[in-house]
Amino acid sequence: MGNTGESAKKKLLITGSTFPRWEGDTEPRFIFDYAEAMTKYFDVTVLVPAAPGAKAQEKMADVNVIRYHYFPVHKWETLCYPGAIVPRIKEKKIRVFLVPFLLLSLYFHLRKILPEYDIVHAHWLIPQGIVQSFFKEKPYIVTGHGGDVTSLNKGILRKLKIRCLRNSRHVTVVSEHLKKCLQKLQPEVDPSVISMGVNTKNFGQQYRVPDYFGQGDKKVVLFVGRLAEIKGVTYLIEAMKQIDAVLIIVGDGTLREELRLQAAQIEKGKIQFWGSKTHEELKSIYASADVFAAPSITTSKGEQEGLGLVMVEAMASGLPVVATKTGGIPQLIKDGVNGLLCEEKCVWQLTDNICSLLNNKNLYQKIVKNSEETVKQYDYCHIADMYKEIIENS
Repeated sequence: MGNTGESAKKKLLITGSTFPRWEGDTEPRFIFDYAEAMTKYFDVTVLVPAAPGAKAQEKMADVNVIRYHYFPVHKWETLCYPGAIVPRIKEKKIRVFLVPFLLLSLYFHLRKILPEYDIVHAHWLIPQGIVQSFFKEKPYIVTGHGGDVTSLNKGILRKLKIRCLRNSRHVTVVSEHLKKCLQKLQPEVDPSVISMGVNTKNFGQQYRVPDYFGQGDKKVVLFVGRLAEIKGVTYLIEAMKQIDAVLIIVGDGTLREELRLQAAQIEKGKIQFWGSKTHEELKSIYASADVFAAPSITTSKGEQEGLGLVMVEAMASGLPVVATKTGGIPQLIKDGVNGLLCEEKCVWQLTDNICSLLNNKNLYQKIVKNSEETVKQYDYCHIADMYKEIIENS
């Protein structure tokens, strides 16, 4: 493939359902970061659902962005943002009626623009991968991120997911755990394991601000993520009863009020809810904390973490991580090496691990040093090279 000018680059279309709605948005940006990294090799366009207040078309960095409308009344296009599709439906059941509109609109937009592109990278089996599988004339690769692989594996959805996998030129997943889950669904498929990554230069102790949280001489435990069952925040709040530190919770979700009520039973000011924050704000939030906690669990419906990029961001910021042995997390965190692991829902282990890091300087420094080495393999420069090879051979 030539690489001497824009005209020599192949055209890559990336589809997804989680993407920044505008500059400085609080929505996860890993698809945007991936797309931006891929502009080194391809002419990249991202196709994502529209959202109230977001532009229908724009250029973000070197990435062309198309946001497709999927409902006649645009202010009701609330299925995908903020958060993700499944939590949005849980928050308001009526949003389930928007799903067929989203699927049909994605199909018709793809049918219209696909001839302009050389290859497609569909993120998530549902809905992007399934819809893409109806366009056999255009080569595509598909990436499974988590719940799209581990859940909704019965009836017609199971058949559609298998169709998507069979028709794709290549399949990737973000963790070894998801690879095993996917091969149970479709044994013939041999997916590559390639995590999404982070732009490591955007994180680090250079962004640390003393007393950022107004914590005084207290240490700070940090959680960043959706306030949803899978994140296990309720167990972290319970653990804080025995930890001499402040807990900062960054994020929003359907369990917000329930968790606030739980936290209200504990010492005033010990647990603070900061809501959703922008990518820029997170740089200092990560760097100014002392320990990062990821108490994720397997949900009542069997959903598990794919990998957990917030942990990579925390590690890149110089924070040691305490997490649970669930989903793809053990692929990233090696217990006692670059973090500390505990069993799901085990409050005493969570408490003990956090206290160990706060009180043992040697252990703290060892974990931080090893984390720095781990993070290097999750930098988008490295991730983009791996995907370039896959796409060129598809």
